[in-house]
Order: sequence, then structure tokens, then C-alpha cells
Amino acid sequence: MAPRTRTTRTRTLTALLAPALALGATVGLASAPAQAAVWNTCDQWGNTALDGYTLYNNIWGSGAGSQCVWANSGTNWGVWADHPNTGGIKSYPNAKKVINKPISSLSSLTSSYDVTVPSSGAYNTSYDIWDTDYDYEIMLWVNQNGAVGPLGTSQGTVSLGGHTWNVYKGNNGANEVFSFLRTSDSDSGTVNILPILKWIKDTKGWMGNETIGDVQFGYEITSSAGGLDFRTDRLTVSGG
Repeated sequence: MAPRTRTTRTRTLTALLAPALALGATVGLASAPAQAAVWNTCDQWGNTALDGYTLYNNIWGSGAGSQCVWANSGTNWGVWADHPNTGGIKSYPNAKKVINKPISSLSSLTSSYDVTVPSSGAYNTSYDIWDTDYDYEIMLWVNQNGAVGPLGTSQGTVSLGGHTWNVYKGNNGANEVFSFLRTSDSDSGTVNILPILKWIKDTKGWMGNETIGDVQFGYEITSSAGGLDFRTDRLTVSGG
């Protein structure tokens, strides 16, 4: 998975990426919805705050192509991406909600999603949850397509938070990564996140009473040659 990345999965790309991003400005925004978006950007690190969420374009991987993100609100947004058919994660466009509470202090933490994703390309639709020290990364994959896979080794299967997951545990050299891959693809649903965090902390003992900082939801894109659309029709993250 990606290296330690603070609030976004970021890496410095070479200046050669700039022409591709400029191209996205003229091509990608054409795929936004018919109504005028409240916000859009093709900037590599473009971001904005809307309705209590922070949206990021977040093109962080090497060899990336062009990508643009648009938003009607913090919970209704989408991405047009044209990344080459090569290996390696190119981007993680996402919407983030800040929690900033220790696991033991949370009485609930849930999220609902409704997405429209392409049938081609290589990507996953995932939550990326971080503690405030960025020592632990918890990924929840609700769907995936193409040649993508989690970091680490298999830890078996578990039913938690309303879903059944294949669990993987690994380390990217900067932080621990716990990946939960839904055993079947889902384009809409609700995830009860708190039992997953408690299972990692209490049942497995893989981390302590960490303060959960960011809950991100987006698309980890490896390839989308020719230009593909990823749409978040509804997203809510709530808890406290």
C-alpha cells in the first residue's frame, strides 16, 4: 500500500506530470454532471472543504496521467481519471471526515456509501482510516476491479460491522496497515466501523487505544486508461 501520508496519500511527482494535468483540465471536467458543480479541480493536490468534509484530488503515485475531481457537496462528488495501464497506485481521490477521538471514547462510528464505478480499469473503492499519529492505517475495501491487491499476509476471514471481510496485515515501512477486503463487491451500503476498530484493538491486540483522526473514503486507482468516471452519489460519516 501507500507510504505514510498524513491526511492524504501524497508523494512528490516529477515536473513531467504537469502537462498531463493540464490536459485533464480540458478533458476531465467534461465528465462532470450536467448541473454545474460547486467545486472542481484538476490540480495534483487540489482540495476544498464542503459540508464538514474535505475533498482531495490527490494524485500521488509515479507514472500518473490526468485526473479531475468535481463536487456538488461534501457527500456528492466524482472523479474523472485517465491513468495508464501500468502497475502501481496512481491516486487516491477522496473525501475526509475528521473524528479526533480515542477508540474507547467513541460510542459509534458509521458510514453509508452509494457509488457508481466503471467495469474496466484497476482500482478499489475504499475507506482509509488513520490514527492521529499516522502509525496505523485501516483500509476497508468495499469493491475492487482489475489487478489490485492488499499489502501484507492473510489473517483469515471475519464478519464485522455488517459485512464479511478477508483480512490482511502488513507494514509499508512507515506504518502498520490492516486491510479488510469485502468478500463480494458492493456499490452501496452501511459500514459500522467501530466494531472493526475494537476487533483490531481488543480481540487481536494489533494496536492500543489510538485516537482516530481521519476517516477517508475514495478510489485507489492503479489504471484507468482512456478516461474513466468514478461517482460518489452519497456518502455520510458520523460518530462520536
